[in-house]
Amino acid sequence: MHQQLNPVLKAVSDAVLAVASELSVDDVLQRLVDSARDLAGARYAALGIPDGQGGFRRFLVSGMSDELIARMGPLPRTHGMLGAMLVEAAPYRTDDIHTDPRFRGWWPREHPDMRSFLGVPIVSPDGIIGAFYLTEKEGAAAFDAEDQELIEVLAAHAAIAITNARLYERSRELSILSERNRLALELHDAVSQKLFSLMLSAEAAATQLDRDPIEARAQVERLRELARQALEELRSLILGLRPPELQRDGLVATLRKEIAMLAAIHGVDIDVQVQGSLEPEPALARDVAIMRIAHEAVHNALRHAGAERIDVRLNGADGRLTIEVTDRGVGFDPRQPELRSKHLGLTSMEERARELGGRLEIRSKPGAGTTVRLEVPKHA
Repeated sequence: MHQQLNPVLKAVSDAVLAVASELSVDDVLQRLVDSARDLAGARYAALGIPDGQGGFRRFLVSGMSDELIARMGPLPRTHGMLGAMLVEAAPYRTDDIHTDPRFRGWWPREHPDMRSFLGVPIVSPDGIIGAFYLTEKEGAAAFDAEDQELIEVLAAHAAIAITNARLYERSRELSILSERNRLALELHDAVSQKLFSLMLSAEAAATQLDRDPIEARAQVERLRELARQALEELRSLILGLRPPELQRDGLVATLRKEIAMLAAIHGVDIDVQVQGSLEPEPALARDVAIMRIAHEAVHNALRHAGAERIDVRLNGADGRLTIEVTDRGVGFDPRQPELRSKHLGLTSMEERARELGGRLEIRSKPGAGTTVRLEVPKHA
């Protein structure tokens, strides 16, 4: 048994690291069920999390091909031996599951036949939250007491890993919901203002069409400019609704794509340079905040600076991550309260920087351009 503890501890460690590395609950569960199959020497393994309504919220398997899983159809119900492991917090093993009175046959018909069986509930302080199901012991007719003990150790730690993964996933959902609500308000305000202005300009143009064609033409030109600004605002805010792209592609690639889009929309040369190591240490919450700040800084330069070129510099050296956005535009006085609150969103940028444990510095003066510099710990 002691010789087998190292693989168990490794399996538990892998599951804990899976949670810490921001993997989803399904990723954590899959690592656990794969580990259970390896530890017990089973041909097949499954891990089920009940939904409390006679079914499974999640049911992950190991040892079956994707084609076989697809042929078997929807998730099973918590009946027969599957349900039995969710009623009593006691493991169960047998050399032939067919002989147990709780066994009700295989469903669907594509399900492979199985004989030897080991079931181990996963128990948390709140009760049974799931179970390991292992079948078809390889190299023997049945699972033994050592197999059961190994899976019991894994199940005890799996309860902690699953609970932590659930809490982490829930916290992320709440963060995303909060951010979407904020963006929805921004979107509502921006679109409402632009549409109201469009409506007024359209009414003015219609009124002037017969009486003053020149003034009507001016109003139409204003309509065109307002429509362009509205499109720009919408694209800008929609970019903030794309954390999956950031999670998939990483900070550098996502930032490059966003900068390229902004440059194309505005017809401004924006140069991006990257130094040091950034991608080996991804952190979604940190990178989302950095993207928001970088986007705001570039957006401000495009809207207010009148610059023909903008430089974006990222540096990941010396345990710090810095990003600088520099333009050679008109500049401004960063200490001017009205300008900060109404036009540049500098306060929100500074608040995001503080939340990351970092610092935002704004260097600018009229006629001398602007540099926005963010510095955060690499492990923020």
